[in-house]
Amino acid sequence: MKSLKLHTLASMLAVIAACAVASPPVLAAGASQGAPHAHGGAAPAGLALDHGRKWSTDAPLRGGMARIRTLVEPQLGAAHAGKLQPAQATALADRIETEIGGIVANCKLEPQADAMLHLVIGEIGAGTEAMKGRTPAVRPGQGLVLVAAALNSYGEHFEHPGFRPIHVGH
Repeated sequence: MKSLKLHTLASMLAVIAACAVASPPVLAAGASQGAPHAHGGAAPAGLALDHGRKWSTDAPLRGGMARIRTLVEPQLGAAHAGKLQPAQATALADRIETEIGGIVANCKLEPQADAMLHLVIGEIGAGTEAMKGRTPAVRPGQGLVLVAAALNSYGEHFEHPGFRPIHVGH
């Protein structure tokens, strides 16, 4: 049962990642105002601020993102050095996906903030798919860098006191 749930989560992340990658990069401020909360509806065109301000968050979101950051940052040096082994990358991706599952299950945001969060989750999903070797053009270490960049996007667009960006360069 547990492997079925993880497989389902991985599949969901892959779909979200594909949608995020396929989306154009710009969203006009307020374009989705008044839109009902629907996970199956049209996604926003790109990650944006809420009329110049960061989106509100809740405790489950902040806790999950902080835990993901704690998992990712210490491994970036190994990723850049080409020393992140496939088994390590896969195990790390599984842990990140577990945190994303907790965020999705417990986070309650207003609809526009939720839509923006799904874009970040899509970016994280693209990174974890690469970390697991499922994206032939992207090495697992590069997938970890994608996850770190997605965390930085989260920090730039969502209120999270004390959240620090991750240096993704060498």
